Amino acid sequence: MRASDRAYTALREEIIDGSLAPGTVLGEVEQSQRLGLSRTPLREALARLVSDGLAEPAAGRGIVVSAVSLDEAAPLFDLRIALETLAARRAAERIARSDGTSGARGGADAFAALADRFEQARGLLAAGTDPTAYYALTRELDAALDAACQNAYLAESLRGLRLHLGRLRRLARNSPDRLADSAREHADIARAIASGDPELAAASTLVHLRRALAHLQGADPTDPAAPAHQETTA
Repeated sequence: MRASDRAYTALREEIIDGSLAPGTVLGEVEQSQRLGLSRTPLREALARLVSDGLAEPAAGRGIVVSAVSLDEAAPLFDLRIALETLAARRAAERIARSDGTSGARGGADAFAALADRFEQARGLLAAGTDPTAYYALTRELDAALDAACQNAYLAESLRGLRLHLGRLRRLARNSPDRLADSAREHADIARAIASGDPELAAASTLVHLRRALAHLQGADPTDPAAPAHQETTA
């Protein structure tokens, strides 16, 4: 991996997980020393972050981490609903068109296995178990969906969108009940794709995203019981 790619990846993840808060100055000298690289690859990384909308120029301050607000939830979810329901539909269509070939069958089996794992996670999440492993599982489903839809443009658009959604999630309270419900909804999506039912896959995705948006819109980022470092699921 090139030095600029390493810097971009490290800074992107720190912005998304909240380690680098909105307004943080991404000074070239400080960040290049901290990341152990020269200023040229760091500049390239910062330019990519600005292009992603995760950082922005600030007069007299250089490049800073961009602000994030729950006001962005509705327009982001408008796009997410359009893209993710389409991706789920296309993935299910591919499986439905399969003639038993190992690749397509493997895709169906992979989604079925993901559905089982989401179901297993439900009880643990409802009991308040640390959801870190669950978040990793949702990323596995995202990756499987990106691959199965077989549309590189669609998958790339979704990956960019998830950067901003990841930041929004940290403004909402970490609710065990919502996490458990979300696990069930993810299981429904994965199982619908595995069954090769495009309409059910799209409908299950729509239900999940509408409920995720409602949860985000009900969040109060000023509530002291909802620390910014916690993450809910969407």
